[in-house]
Amino acid sequence: MNAPFHSPSPQAPATAVPALDIRHVSKAFVVDGKAVEVLADISLSVEAGSFVSIVGASGCGKSTLLRLILGLDLDYAGEIHLDGRPVEGPGPERSIVFQEHRLLPWLTVEGNVGAALLHSGLDAAARRRSVAEHLELVGLEAFAKAYPAQLSGGMAQRVAIARALANRPRFLLLDEPLGALDALTRLRLQGELKRIVAYEGATAVLVTHDVDEAVFLGHRIVVLHPRPGRIAAVLEVPEEARADRSSPAFVALRDRVLELLGVSLGEGRAR
Repeated sequence: MNAPFHSPSPQAPATAVPALDIRHVSKAFVVDGKAVEVLADISLSVEAGSFVSIVGASGCGKSTLLRLILGLDLDYAGEIHLDGRPVEGPGPERSIVFQEHRLLPWLTVEGNVGAALLHSGLDAAARRRSVAEHLELVGLEAFAKAYPAQLSGGMAQRVAIARALANRPRFLLLDEPLGALDALTRLRLQGELKRIVAYEGATAVLVTHDVDEAVFLGHRIVVLHPRPGRIAAVLEVPEEARADRSSPAFVALRDRVLELLGVSLGEGRAR
């Protein structure tokens, strides 16, 4: 006699592991013999390929959080996971662009980008191809032989972005990368940065004081309140807002973020 057939119980679909998973992270520094809390109970999940903007006043721990994700500081409470694995130090899957380009003045543009590949395991020909590809990506292939002193501020920052991406990191951390540029150059490079990150398919985390920049670049905006740094809100950015700075969606979201940061929008407006 055959055993009765039982259909298998339906299984719940597997939940995708976040590319970046920050769980209840707190961080303190010792100042004058006293513990000063910089971050308090930060929890955030970031999907692969998404762009997250973090905004907040000076001193709210934005750059400190990037250092923790990068693995430069392991002295904190909580957990940070990349693709389900805990951060235990720096790794080639993560790269960072700072506000200052930090190019080596004795190297050419191609030499600065190539320096990121010295320990990549690629042979010389593959390194040259990667350098050429990324200089083309940032529009500086004609300046490969130039030195940093011969570049404008915007061009130097493009080299820094190419250097950060040359090793094809899965995670790109951006610490006010456009903050030292003039207003017009900054606007142009915001569009370039969005295009470049999308092309590379990297998961990006941007720290900025510029609310317009945060809305234009991010898929989500994390608003931090200071002393200690803590998440006040996580806001989704509509595609309309990312595509058009003059759209009602952009203006509404920008104003919402400014309000969360304590900026009064009523003063100075026409009645």
